[in-house]
Amino acid sequence: MSKKIQLDIVSDVVCPWCVVGYKNLQKAIDELGMEDKINLQWQPFELNPNMPPEGQDLREHVAQKYGSSLEESEQARLNITERGAEVGFTFNYFDKMRMVNTRDAHILLEYAYEQGQQTALKLALFKAAFTDQKDVSNQQTLLNEVEELGLNSQQAKARLAMPEYRQKVIDHEGYWQGLGISAVPTVVFNRQSALSGAQPVEAYKQVLLELAAEL
Repeated sequence: MSKKIQLDIVSDVVCPWCVVGYKNLQKAIDELGMEDKINLQWQPFELNPNMPPEGQDLREHVAQKYGSSLEESEQARLNITERGAEVGFTFNYFDKMRMVNTRDAHILLEYAYEQGQQTALKLALFKAAFTDQKDVSNQQTLLNEVEELGLNSQQAKARLAMPEYRQKVIDHEGYWQGLGISAVPTVVFNRQSALSGAQPVEAYKQVLLELAAEL
């Protein structure tokens, strides 16, 4: 079997720039015709691991965490909405939008990886959170997304109740953070080098071409 480039995307499902970064990465892969040379895995990162079940008003959260004013928050939403449109993704921000806990989402993304459906679920959860205005901390919402992909929602529900799978996500997060990853998205290439932030298509292309030459 021919060697492949290992891509690990460290991200959270409530990170808007993770959507843009992935779309640009995927465009780079498509334009280079390298789909069959890539092994892609999403790795967990929780922007707010201690977020309580009820979540927090998004504007309040952004002001508290980043010191953003209402005007800055509005401008940031306009900016990301425009960037999303450029890559074919719809951001539907709304007044009562909340920042939520995403650990259950990451547990199910690990399950989906085992089933060969991880990217499909990740994209479904991005859409649920940002386009469809759904609460991706709600277990039933998550299980509905799992079922939509044809995966076994009973198996998925059982995972959510097992402490060992919860701990597995925490351990994986600790591993990547231990390597110095503190911002998302971060794309790690062959577990040796990384690009942080939502990079343009050309930046991803450059790294992929360099790595392809070494295969």
